[in-house]
Amino acid sequence: MTIASISLYQQWQPFRDGTYTCSGGRSAEGFDSTIVEISSHDGSKGYGEMAPLGSFYDPAFAEGARSAMRELAPRLIGEDAAGIEALNRRMDLLLKGHPYSKAAIDMALWDLAGQRCGLSLATMTGGAEGSAIPLYRSLAQQSPDAMAMRARKYISEGYRRLQVKVGLDVNEDIARLEAVRAAVPTGTVLFCDANGSWGTAETRRFLQATRTLDYTLEQPCANYEENLAIRSACDRPLVLDETIDSADALLRAIADGLVDGITIKLARVGGLTKAKLIRDIAIARNLKITIEDTGGAQIDTAAYCGLLLSTPELLRQHTVDFHNWVTVANGKADFTIEDGGMTPPRGPGLGVEVDPDTFGEPIFRC
Repeated sequence: MTIASISLYQQWQPFRDGTYTCSGGRSAEGFDSTIVEISSHDGSKGYGEMAPLGSFYDPAFAEGARSAMRELAPRLIGEDAAGIEALNRRMDLLLKGHPYSKAAIDMALWDLAGQRCGLSLATMTGGAEGSAIPLYRSLAQQSPDAMAMRARKYISEGYRRLQVKVGLDVNEDIARLEAVRAAVPTGTVLFCDANGSWGTAETRRFLQATRTLDYTLEQPCANYEENLAIRSACDRPLVLDETIDSADALLRAIADGLVDGITIKLARVGGLTKAKLIRDIAIARNLKITIEDTGGAQIDTAAYCGLLLSTPELLRQHTVDFHNWVTVANGKADFTIEDGGMTPPRGPGLGVEVDPDTFGEPIFRC
Protein backbone atom coordinates (compact mmCIF):
# COMPACT_ATOMS: atom_id res chain seq x y z
CA MET A 1 0.00 0.00 0.00
CA THR A 2 2.12 2.85 -1.29
CA ILE A 3 1.34 6.55 -1.09
CA ALA A 4 0.16 7.74 -4.51
CA SER A 5 -0.84 11.33 -3.76
CA ILE A 6 -1.17 13.86 -0.96
CA SER A 7 -3.56 16.82 -1.12
CA LEU A 8 -4.03 19.74 1.25
CA TYR A 9 -7.28 21.63 1.84
CA GLN A 10 -7.97 24.73 3.91
CA GLN A 11 -11.14 25.33 5.94
CA TRP A 12 -12.05 28.32 8.12
CA GLN A 13 -14.10 27.20 11.13
CA PRO A 14 -15.82 30.10 12.98
CA PHE A 15 -16.61 29.60 16.67
CA ARG A 16 -20.27 29.01 17.46
CA ASP A 17 -20.11 31.11 20.65
CA GLY A 18 -18.11 34.01 19.22
CA THR A 19 -14.65 35.19 20.28
CA TYR A 20 -12.70 32.73 22.41
CA THR A 21 -10.46 34.42 24.98
CA CYS A 22 -7.87 32.73 27.15
CA SER A 23 -5.13 33.94 29.51
CA GLY A 24 -3.43 37.24 28.81
CA GLY A 25 -6.38 38.46 26.79
CA ARG A 26 -5.32 36.39 23.77
CA SER A 27 -8.26 35.56 21.53
CA ALA A 28 -9.38 33.88 18.31
CA GLU A 29 -12.54 33.95 16.18
CA GLY A 30 -12.22 30.39 14.87
CA PHE A 31 -9.87 27.64 13.71
CA ASP A 32 -7.82 27.92 10.49
CA SER A 33 -7.82 24.22 9.66
CA THR A 34 -5.62 22.27 7.25
CA ILE A 35 -6.99 18.94 6.06
CA VAL A 36 -4.69 16.31 4.57
CA GLU A 37 -5.88 13.65 2.13
CA ILE A 38 -3.56 10.70 1.48
CA SER A 39 -4.44 8.34 -1.37
CA SER A 40 -2.89 4.94 -1.96
CA HIS A 41 -2.38 3.30 -5.37
CA ASP A 42 -5.49 1.15 -4.89
CA GLY A 43 -7.70 4.23 -4.48
CA SER A 44 -8.09 4.08 -0.67
CA LYS A 45 -8.03 7.45 1.10
CA GLY A 46 -7.28 8.64 4.61
CA TYR A 47 -7.83 12.07 6.15
CA GLY A 48 -6.12 14.07 8.87
CA GLU A 49 -6.58 17.55 10.29
CA MET A 50 -4.51 20.15 12.08
CA ALA A 51 -5.97 23.45 13.35
CA PRO A 52 -4.02 25.67 15.76
CA LEU A 53 -5.72 28.09 18.14
CA GLY A 54 -4.43 31.23 16.45
CA SER A 55 -0.68 31.73 16.49
CA PHE A 56 -0.45 32.45 20.23
CA TYR A 57 -1.41 29.24 21.97
CA ASP A 58 1.34 26.80 20.96
CA PRO A 59 4.55 27.10 18.94
CA ALA A 60 2.40 26.54 15.85
CA PHE A 61 0.52 28.52 13.23
CA ALA A 62 -1.58 27.52 10.25
CA GLU A 63 0.58 28.89 7.43
CA GLY A 64 3.67 27.40 9.02
CA ALA A 65 1.99 23.98 9.07
CA ARG A 66 0.97 24.25 5.43
CA SER A 67 4.44 25.37 4.33
CA ALA A 68 6.03 22.42 6.11
CA MET A 69 3.46 19.99 4.67
CA ARG A 70 4.24 21.25 1.16
CA GLU A 71 7.90 20.45 1.80
CA LEU A 72 7.27 17.02 3.35
CA ALA A 73 4.55 15.68 1.07
CA PRO A 74 6.53 15.17 -2.19
CA ARG A 75 9.19 13.23 -0.28
CA LEU A 76 6.61 10.75 1.05
CA ILE A 77 5.17 9.77 -2.34
CA GLY A 78 5.89 6.11 -3.10
CA GLU A 79 6.52 5.19 0.55
CA ASP A 80 4.67 2.34 2.27
CA ALA A 81 1.59 3.94 3.85
CA ALA A 82 1.23 1.04 6.29
CA GLY A 83 4.64 1.76 7.85
CA ILE A 84 3.34 4.57 10.05
CA GLU A 85 6.16 4.58 12.60
CA ALA A 86 8.77 4.39 9.84
CA LEU A 87 7.11 7.34 8.11
CA ASN A 88 7.16 9.29 11.37
CA ARG A 89 10.90 8.69 11.61
CA ARG A 90 11.30 9.77 8.00
CA MET A 91 9.38 13.01 8.60
CA ASP A 92 11.56 13.74 11.63
CA LEU A 93 14.64 13.10 9.50
CA LEU A 94 13.44 15.36 6.70
CA LEU A 95 12.19 18.19 8.94
CA LYS A 96 13.67 18.83 12.35
CA GLY A 97 11.08 19.87 14.92
CA HIS A 98 7.75 21.42 13.87
CA PRO A 99 5.70 18.48 15.18
CA TYR A 100 2.40 20.29 14.52
CA SER A 101 3.11 20.17 10.77
CA LYS A 102 3.37 16.37 10.85
CA ALA A 103 0.29 15.65 12.97
CA ALA A 104 -2.33 15.73 10.18
CA ILE A 105 -0.18 13.56 7.90
CA ASP A 106 0.24 10.99 10.67
CA MET A 107 -3.52 11.12 11.39
CA ALA A 108 -4.35 10.51 7.73
CA LEU A 109 -2.04 7.46 7.71
CA TRP A 110 -3.92 5.94 10.67
CA ASP A 111 -7.24 6.65 8.97
CA LEU A 112 -6.01 5.05 5.74
CA ALA A 113 -4.77 1.97 7.62
CA GLY A 114 -8.13 1.59 9.35
CA GLN A 115 -10.01 1.97 6.08
CA ARG A 116 -7.86 -0.74 4.54
CA CYS A 117 -8.19 -3.28 7.37
CA GLY A 118 -11.74 -2.42 8.43
CA LEU A 119 -10.81 -1.58 12.03
CA SER A 120 -11.61 1.50 14.09
CA LEU A 121 -8.85 3.70 15.49
CA ALA A 122 -9.77 2.64 19.04
CA THR A 123 -9.32 -1.01 18.08
CA MET A 124 -5.99 -0.36 16.39
CA THR A 125 -4.61 1.62 19.36
CA GLY A 126 -5.38 -0.89 22.08
CA GLY A 127 -9.06 -1.78 21.99
CA ALA A 128 -12.06 0.26 23.09
CA GLU A 129 -13.02 0.23 26.77
CA GLY A 130 -16.70 1.09 27.09
CA SER A 131 -18.38 3.28 24.53
CA ALA A 132 -18.52 6.84 25.88
CA ILE A 133 -15.90 9.30 27.10
CA PRO A 134 -16.47 12.23 29.52
CA LEU A 135 -16.75 15.71 28.00
CA TYR A 136 -15.83 19.10 29.38
CA ARG A 137 -16.62 22.57 28.09
CA SER A 138 -14.21 25.45 28.39
CA LEU A 139 -15.30 28.80 29.83
CA ALA A 140 -13.43 31.53 27.99
CA GLN A 141 -12.29 34.48 30.11
CA GLN A 142 -14.97 37.07 30.78
CA SER A 143 -16.28 38.87 33.84
CA PRO A 144 -17.20 36.56 36.75
CA ASP A 145 -20.94 37.12 36.17
CA ALA A 146 -20.66 36.45 32.43
CA MET A 147 -18.68 33.25 33.04
CA ALA A 148 -21.26 32.09 35.60
CA MET A 149 -24.02 32.71 33.06
CA ARG A 150 -22.10 30.77 30.39
CA ALA A 151 -21.49 27.95 32.88
CA ARG A 152 -25.23 27.63 33.54
CA LYS A 153 -25.83 27.53 29.78
CA TYR A 154 -23.37 24.68 29.30
CA ILE A 155 -24.83 22.76 32.22
CA SER A 156 -28.26 23.10 30.62
CA GLU A 157 -26.78 21.65 27.41
CA GLY A 158 -25.69 18.53 29.30
CA TYR A 159 -22.05 19.21 30.17
CA ARG A 160 -21.00 17.99 33.62
CA ARG A 161 -17.36 19.10 33.57
CA LEU A 162 -16.17 22.69 33.06
CA GLN A 163 -12.76 24.24 32.51
CA VAL A 164 -12.52 27.74 34.00
CA LYS A 165 -9.99 29.86 32.13
CA VAL A 166 -7.90 31.89 34.57
CA GLY A 167 -4.42 33.42 34.32
CA LEU A 168 -5.06 37.16 34.41
CA ASP A 169 -5.29 39.26 37.59
CA VAL A 170 -5.34 36.79 40.48
CA ASN A 171 -8.09 38.57 42.41
CA GLU A 172 -10.31 38.56 39.33
CA ASP A 173 -9.47 34.90 38.73
CA ILE A 174 -10.49 34.04 42.29
CA ALA A 175 -13.81 35.82 41.68
CA ARG A 176 -14.25 33.92 38.40
CA LEU A 177 -13.86 30.55 40.08
CA GLU A 178 -16.11 31.49 43.00
CA ALA A 179 -18.84 32.74 40.64
CA VAL A 180 -18.74 29.60 38.50
CA ARG A 181 -18.65 27.30 41.52
CA ALA A 182 -21.74 29.02 42.96
CA ALA A 183 -23.59 28.87 39.63
CA VAL A 184 -23.33 25.14 38.91
CA PRO A 185 -24.53 21.97 40.67
CA THR A 186 -22.37 20.62 43.48
CA GLY A 187 -21.25 17.57 41.53
CA THR A 188 -19.90 19.56 38.57
CA VAL A 189 -16.20 18.83 38.00
CA LEU A 190 -14.16 22.03 37.69
CA PHE A 191 -10.68 22.54 36.28
CA CYS A 192 -8.88 25.89 36.57
CA ASP A 193 -6.59 26.36 33.60
CA ALA A 194 -4.11 29.25 33.59
CA ASN A 195 -2.44 28.19 30.32
CA GLY A 196 0.92 28.87 31.95
CA SER A 197 0.24 32.58 32.54
CA TRP A 198 1.02 32.79 36.26
CA GLY A 199 4.30 32.92 38.08
CA THR A 200 4.87 31.08 41.35
CA ALA A 201 3.68 34.01 43.47
CA GLU A 202 0.35 34.30 41.66
CA THR A 203 -0.15 30.55 41.79
CA ARG A 204 0.45 30.42 45.55
CA ARG A 205 -1.99 33.31 46.13
CA PHE A 206 -4.67 31.60 44.06
CA LEU A 207 -4.19 28.27 45.84
CA GLN A 208 -4.39 29.86 49.27
CA ALA A 209 -7.51 31.90 48.47
CA THR A 210 -9.39 28.96 46.93
CA ARG A 211 -8.37 26.27 49.42
CA THR A 212 -11.98 25.51 50.39
CA LEU A 213 -13.14 25.02 46.77
CA ASP A 214 -13.06 21.72 44.91
CA TYR A 215 -11.19 21.90 41.60
CA THR A 216 -8.17 20.58 39.70
CA LEU A 217 -5.37 23.01 38.83
CA GLU A 218 -4.12 22.89 35.26
CA GLN A 219 -0.86 24.32 33.91
CA PRO A 220 -0.46 27.27 36.31
CA CYS A 221 3.03 28.26 35.11
CA ALA A 222 4.67 28.10 31.68
CA ASN A 223 8.07 27.03 32.93
CA TYR A 224 8.75 23.45 34.07
CA GLU A 225 10.85 24.61 37.03
CA GLU A 226 8.15 27.03 38.17
CA ASN A 227 5.51 24.29 38.16
CA LEU A 228 7.87 22.04 40.10
CA ALA A 229 8.45 24.85 42.63
CA ILE A 230 4.74 25.17 43.47
CA ARG A 231 4.05 21.43 43.57
CA SER A 232 4.50 21.25 47.35
CA ALA A 233 2.00 24.09 47.85
CA CYS A 234 -0.63 22.48 45.62
CA ASP A 235 -2.92 20.40 47.83
CA ARG A 236 -5.14 19.34 44.93
CA PRO A 237 -4.56 17.42 41.69
CA LEU A 238 -2.09 19.11 39.35
CA VAL A 239 -2.43 18.53 35.61
CA LEU A 240 0.09 19.71 33.03
CA ASP A 241 -0.82 20.47 29.44
CA GLU A 242 1.56 22.79 27.58
CA THR A 243 4.55 21.29 29.41
CA ILE A 244 3.83 17.79 28.08
CA ASP A 245 5.18 18.14 24.56
CA SER A 246 7.07 14.83 24.30
CA ALA A 247 7.67 11.47 25.94
CA ASP A 248 10.87 12.87 27.45
CA ALA A 249 8.92 15.69 29.13
CA LEU A 250 6.52 13.21 30.69
CA LEU A 251 9.32 10.93 31.89
CA ARG A 252 10.98 13.89 33.59
CA ALA A 253 7.69 14.94 35.24
CA ILE A 254 7.14 11.39 36.52
CA ALA A 255 10.66 11.20 37.92
CA ASP A 256 10.13 14.51 39.76
CA GLY A 257 6.73 13.48 41.14
CA LEU A 258 5.25 16.57 39.49
CA VAL A 259 1.98 15.48 37.88
CA ASP A 260 -1.27 13.75 38.83
CA GLY A 261 -2.55 13.93 35.28
CA ILE A 262 -1.62 15.12 31.80
CA THR A 263 -3.27 16.60 28.74
CA ILE A 264 -1.98 15.33 25.40
CA LYS A 265 -2.64 17.45 22.32
CA LEU A 266 -2.08 15.68 19.01
CA ALA A 267 -0.68 18.67 17.14
CA ARG A 268 1.68 19.59 19.96
CA VAL A 269 3.35 16.18 20.11
CA GLY A 270 3.29 15.40 16.38
CA GLY A 271 0.23 13.22 15.84
CA LEU A 272 -1.45 10.02 16.97
CA THR A 273 1.68 7.86 16.87
CA LYS A 274 3.61 9.96 19.38
CA ALA A 275 0.48 10.72 21.41
CA LYS A 276 -0.05 6.97 21.83
CA LEU A 277 3.51 6.55 23.12
CA ILE A 278 3.02 9.32 25.70
CA ARG A 279 -0.37 7.91 26.65
CA ASP A 280 1.06 4.43 27.20
CA ILE A 281 3.77 5.79 29.50
CA ALA A 282 1.08 7.64 31.49
CA ILE A 283 -0.97 4.44 31.72
CA ALA A 284 2.02 2.59 33.12
CA ARG A 285 2.23 5.17 35.94
CA ASN A 286 -1.54 5.38 36.61
CA LEU A 287 -1.83 9.04 35.67
CA LYS A 288 -5.12 10.65 34.67
CA ILE A 289 -5.19 11.24 30.92
CA THR A 290 -6.87 13.81 28.70
CA ILE A 291 -6.39 13.49 24.95
CA GLU A 292 -7.51 16.34 22.69
CA ASP A 293 -5.98 18.83 20.27
CA THR A 294 -5.50 22.51 19.53
CA GLY A 295 -8.63 22.67 17.36
CA GLY A 296 -10.54 21.28 14.41
CA ALA A 297 -13.89 19.74 13.50
CA GLN A 298 -15.18 16.19 12.89
CA ILE A 299 -11.96 14.72 11.52
CA ASP A 300 -9.78 15.88 14.39
CA THR A 301 -12.39 15.17 17.09
CA ALA A 302 -12.78 11.59 15.87
CA ALA A 303 -9.01 11.09 15.99
CA TYR A 304 -8.34 12.13 19.58
CA CYS A 305 -11.57 10.53 20.80
CA GLY A 306 -10.60 7.22 19.20
CA LEU A 307 -7.29 7.22 21.02
CA LEU A 308 -8.91 8.21 24.31
CA LEU A 309 -11.53 5.45 23.95
CA SER A 310 -8.74 2.86 23.96
CA THR A 311 -7.36 4.36 27.19
CA PRO A 312 -8.37 2.52 30.41
CA GLU A 313 -11.68 3.90 31.67
CA LEU A 314 -10.35 4.50 35.19
CA LEU A 315 -7.60 6.74 33.80
CA ARG A 316 -9.69 8.67 31.26
CA GLN A 317 -10.03 12.24 32.45
CA HIS A 318 -12.13 13.92 29.75
CA THR A 319 -11.97 15.54 26.32
CA VAL A 320 -13.68 18.22 24.21
CA ASP A 321 -16.19 18.10 21.34
CA PHE A 322 -14.46 20.58 19.06
CA HIS A 323 -16.82 19.79 16.19
CA ASN A 324 -19.56 21.41 18.30
CA TRP A 325 -17.47 24.51 18.95
CA VAL A 326 -17.55 25.54 15.28
CA THR A 327 -20.27 26.37 12.77
CA VAL A 328 -19.03 24.28 9.83
CA ALA A 329 -18.38 20.56 9.32
CA ASN A 330 -15.64 18.70 7.48
CA GLY A 331 -17.24 15.27 7.48
CA LYS A 332 -20.20 13.14 8.50
CA ALA A 333 -19.62 11.28 11.77
CA ASP A 334 -21.93 9.53 14.20
CA PHE A 335 -21.11 11.31 17.45
CA THR A 336 -23.64 10.72 20.22
CA ILE A 337 -23.65 13.08 23.20
CA GLU A 338 -25.69 12.42 26.33
CA ASP A 339 -25.31 12.50 30.12
CA GLY A 340 -22.10 14.52 29.91
CA GLY A 341 -20.33 12.01 27.68
CA MET A 342 -19.71 11.41 24.01
CA THR A 343 -19.66 8.22 21.95
CA PRO A 344 -17.29 8.61 18.99
CA PRO A 345 -17.98 7.08 15.56
CA ARG A 346 -17.37 3.33 15.26
CA GLY A 347 -16.57 3.00 11.56
CA PRO A 348 -13.17 1.96 10.17
CA GLY A 349 -10.27 4.33 10.68
CA LEU A 350 -11.52 7.60 12.11
CA GLY A 351 -15.10 6.67 11.23
CA VAL A 352 -15.67 9.98 9.41
CA GLU A 353 -17.17 10.17 5.93
CA VAL A 354 -15.32 12.98 4.20
CA ASP A 355 -16.40 14.61 0.94
CA PRO A 356 -13.41 16.67 -0.25
CA ASP A 357 -15.60 18.43 -2.82
CA THR A 358 -17.07 20.48 0.04
CA PHE A 359 -13.65 22.09 0.57
CA GLY A 360 -13.23 23.30 -2.99
CA GLU A 361 -10.00 22.87 -4.90
CA PRO A 362 -6.97 21.66 -2.92
CA ILE A 363 -4.46 24.37 -2.04
CA PHE A 364 -1.66 21.88 -2.78
CA ARG A 365 -1.42 18.46 -4.40
CA CYS A 366 1.48 16.20 -5.25
